[in-house]
Amino acid sequence: MSFSGKIKEELAEHSTDARHCNLAELSAIVQMCGHFSEDFKGRITLQVDTENYPVARKCFTLMRKTFNIKTDIVIRRHAGKDNWSYHLFWRGEELLAVKNADVQAVCCKRAYIRGAFLAAGSMSDPTKSYHLEIVCAQEERAEHLKTLMNSFGTDAKIVQRKRMHVVYLKEGSQIVDMLNVMEAHVALLELENVRILKEMRNAVNRKVNCETANINKTVSAAVRQMEDIAYIRDTIGFDELPDGLKDVALTRLAYPDAALKELGSLLREPVGKSGVNHRLRKLSEIANKLRENKEEQHYD
Repeated sequence: MSFSGKIKEELAEHSTDARHCNLAELSAIVQMCGHFSEDFKGRITLQVDTENYPVARKCFTLMRKTFNIKTDIVIRRHAGKDNWSYHLFWRGEELLAVKNADVQAVCCKRAYIRGAFLAAGSMSDPTKSYHLEIVCAQEERAEHLKTLMNSFGTDAKIVQRKRMHVVYLKEGSQIVDMLNVMEAHVALLELENVRILKEMRNAVNRKVNCETANINKTVSAAVRQMEDIAYIRDTIGFDELPDGLKDVALTRLAYPDAALKELGSLLREPVGKSGVNHRLRKLSEIANKLRENKEEQHYD
């Protein structure tokens, strides 16, 4: 089952005895995948159409708890496909309470967002990316939903996708907050575990990359030092060098893989890391001057 499917299964099982919250959740589901009309007798009729079984089950449960009225259900199997569509119908003037549901209290805002996600939401696999979205058919509904989501401190945005308006979150921490708002606590814990593992993996990769870069830098410096020292040896020899530079040159040739601190301790008169570094820079300057002189002589 996809991560979206797990969230919806959890939300479908969520239950509250507060009638106002049930009305708010029903209102969101109806706005996302339902509509009101009148039958031939002029009675208020509500229809919800969905291909998601948890949505159908939740609608049935909420209607029974809130109004205790009969639900007519038509189930169709799509030709040549292994999926079903669910069509639920209710009749009665009391259904106007769903249409006119008040979504002002914090608990009702939570319920509305929960119903909206259940009916028209989805989330990417968190092991690959962080993306939660709810698709709305009308711009004003998307704006309303965005306002409700952002009232909990998130930064939901809207993007138009063909004729639909998509309210979305892309930050992992904000998606965690939204799962908490919807009271999908099992999914929240699973997402947090994924985030922790990804952060640990990223931290390890950064450390390895940093250490690899340092090693490459050290190796490259050692190779240049060896080349400079070998050039001096093959050009003018070491006898013309001051004793300190000669000592470093010979020791570096003898211990090409030694770190600067270790190299300093191997000298006849040991010096610290900075002293070794200073002498190697001097050797590099001498080698560069010898190369420049050779080039000038070549052109002359």
